Amino acid sequence: MDSRLNPYEEKMQKSYENLVEEYATIRAGRANPHILDRITVDYYGTPTPLQQVANINVPEPRMIQIQPWEASLVKEIEKAILTSDLGLNPTNDGKVIRLVFPELTEERRKELAKDIKKKGENAKVAIRNIRRDANDAFKKQNKANEVSEDELKELENDTQKITDKYIAKIDGAVEEKTKEILTV
Repeated sequence: MDSRLNPYEEKMQKSYENLVEEYATIRAGRANPHILDRITVDYYGTPTPLQQVANINVPEPRMIQIQPWEASLVKEIEKAILTSDLGLNPTNDGKVIRLVFPELTEERRKELAKDIKKKGENAKVAIRNIRRDANDAFKKQNKANEVSEDELKELENDTQKITDKYIAKIDGAVEEKTKEILTV
């Protein structure tokens, strides 16, 4: 493949990775420590990622256990979880915080499946926009006589191949996450 395609392929890869990261934060009734990735705790006046102030583990399929390195952080961590959009109620015994995941209702699963599909569509739009940007750049180079007609056709074809590859990866991710959500 032509090295002129590299920046566009990198952008497509980033779009795909962003989608996968977003999917990691969607909870599927099973405990997934990644849903805590975006939570920050006030640690001596500095917003600090939860992973940097506590051990996080999954002792049971539907429970996350958070063990702060300092007992004084228990209340701060609880507050951060309650103010987040996770919709979970933390419980603690003074040392350890537990998050119990309720079973998802059928209705909630269908809502999440729709949301997953929508995020997937948005990622595909981003990929197609990158393809358009690439093709526009190559057409400009053609107008400026920097690339020949044949080179332009080849670059456009290769751009389409890369686009198809990432659209397929996104479809796979959407399908996988939807199956995970709908499996009771």
